Amino acid sequence: MILGLGPMELVVILLVVLVIFGPKNLPKLGSAIGKTVKNVREGMEEGSGDSEPAPESEVARTQAEKDDEAAAR
Repeated sequence: MILGLGPMELVVILLVVLVIFGPKNLPKLGSAIGKTVKNVREGMEEGSGDSEPAPESEVARTQAEKDDEAAAR
């Protein structure tokens, strides 16, 4: 079972896709879906790497705190 679908449901879905898009457009459709999945995975990997602050952002934050203290005086 894939995504809670049995083999018969998958066959029906594939047949409907074949009828809608036609055999000539299936490679283009598959390529577009593959590129989309790749971009989503890369985006998720980039998002998980942002949990640690970058050193530049710490320097900028420290400078902003100094500027705030100077403005308060």
